[in-house]
Amino acid sequence: MAEHKEFEEKEYSTQFNMTIWKKILQYGRSLYPVIGVLIVIMIGVAVLDGIFPQMTRYAIDTLIPAYNSPGYTRRVASFILNYGLLALLQGFNVWALIMVAGIIEVRLCHALRKAAFERLQQLSFSYYDRTPAGWIIARMTSDAQKLGDTIAWGIVDLVWGATMMLTIIIFMIVMHPLLASVTLLFVPPLLMVTFWFQKKILETQRKSRKANSLVTGVFNEGLQGARTSKALSIEPHNCRDFAVKTEHLRDYAIRAAKLSALYLPLVMVLASIGAAIALGTGGRYLLQGLISFGTLVAFINYAMMFFDPAREVARVLSEFQAAQASAERLVGLIETAPEIIDKPGAVADSLIHGEVLLDHVTFRYSPQGPWIFKDFSLHIPAGQTLAVVGETGCGKSTLVNVICRFYEPESGTILIDGLDYRERTQYWLHSQLGYVLQTPLLFSGTVRENIRYGRLDATEEDIITAARDANALDFIEKLEHGLDTLVGEGGALLSVGQKQLISIARALVANPRIIILDEATSSVDTETEMLIQGAITRLLAGRTSIVIAHRLSTIRQADRIILLDKGKIIEDGNHASLMNLHGAYWKLYTQQFLDEASYLEASGA
Repeated sequence: MAEHKEFEEKEYSTQFNMTIWKKILQYGRSLYPVIGVLIVIMIGVAVLDGIFPQMTRYAIDTLIPAYNSPGYTRRVASFILNYGLLALLQGFNVWALIMVAGIIEVRLCHALRKAAFERLQQLSFSYYDRTPAGWIIARMTSDAQKLGDTIAWGIVDLVWGATMMLTIIIFMIVMHPLLASVTLLFVPPLLMVTFWFQKKILETQRKSRKANSLVTGVFNEGLQGARTSKALSIEPHNCRDFAVKTEHLRDYAIRAAKLSALYLPLVMVLASIGAAIALGTGGRYLLQGLISFGTLVAFINYAMMFFDPAREVARVLSEFQAAQASAERLVGLIETAPEIIDKPGAVADSLIHGEVLLDHVTFRYSPQGPWIFKDFSLHIPAGQTLAVVGETGCGKSTLVNVICRFYEPESGTILIDGLDYRERTQYWLHSQLGYVLQTPLLFSGTVRENIRYGRLDATEEDIITAARDANALDFIEKLEHGLDTLVGEGGALLSVGQKQLISIARALVANPRIIILDEATSSVDTETEMLIQGAITRLLAGRTSIVIAHRLSTIRQADRIILLDKGKIIEDGNHASLMNLHGAYWKLYTQQFLDEASYLEASGA
């Protein structure tokens, strides 16, 4: 079995990493035109927001003093019309930005999840051995969603905020450069406060994402193990374990809330100082006749308005900093290189006949782990049924893993039909392998779909024939909707025996040249076991078969049986010859026979 170690997540840089964000955007490069449209819209929104105080200035300095003058009514009507048109245009811009930003969020999230899922399909078994399911789920769900939301609405707020501040500064300078320079004195302290809080928030969010991955893992295990938890009455223990793991997430969330609670008041204070400076200095200039009353009102409005875009820019930058933890982890998943890759020029141009040769194979699951095989050799002729037996940890599953190329040996070669399987593609091998697990797994969908997974181009006749040969057709026809019956998540709506028969039918429809069988008759009743054994007999006929056997009574008809101990073959032969040796296999078989007899006697069978 694979060696499992405590998962240690990679530590990332604490500095803002623009490269990461460029990579994230590359996955949504089809959205570049849409993002361009959004930027144009937000520039328009910001400019219009900056124009409205100028309209107020015009009304105070020009329109009101002209009361009762010739043409006053026409000028007021023109002002109202222009103001209304600007308001309508702004309303349209707001509608457009919400729609376009929503499209970007959804499509970018979809692109990231698609890229991550595609990479997960390419990764080797070793990745899943060392990476918790909760960590992967968190990347695919919450992290992808957070990035889609942050980028889409971050662009909205960042472009609006930056353009708004620039528009305000330009209008201020044009109206009165000296007053503008005095009013904007609070900007440098605002930036200093912002960058300090960005760093602290980023550190907290990184720790929060790690804690969230652990919590997601607990949720996943809780859902999958609900039946077992109830059977063992360990719900209180689960609650205590969950409480411990969520404490860290809670603490980091509280720390982030405290930082935000402190940051926003500081920004508001600085903005108020700016408005006070504008009011005090502008009032003095007004009394000196250096500016008009409308200009002072516009300055006050701009000084107060400056707070919102400055706050939004600071908030968005902080959110990008916080979301960088999600970006780093999702990009890390997408860019994870498979440990087993096809060689350049590897081909898949021939059918497998089924001869397997392990030539002086040496293997272990990790560089620091124990050796499973050292200088191990085994020849399996085409069409032979080989049973592999031995105590737990002897190397049975590992033997299958390296033959299936789920893992590759450190040294030695594995030949299929006399060819090194590394000279052929993984698809060449895996498409001609059949794997029937001890615990069968069905995918959500119908019975028909699960059988067709064995060969996606299988016809209806192929499916029915495979179901019949697997002894599954009788029970399938009794289901409410026959082949169209939904099996539930993981096949939860079917019994273990029914799932096993369907998995055998799936293997039969694929017509593989090499069959891997992992004790398919465990945990089923006697009647179902007979059905499964009959289906297995048809499945193995004419194919190279490797049977991992736990119940030795099921492999008496195997062409050959090998007994493994600590990664070495200690006995090799058929059932009769090994029993005649009165060795290790004889002891195992005899002990199992006596144990089964004692169980039947105790149960009254």
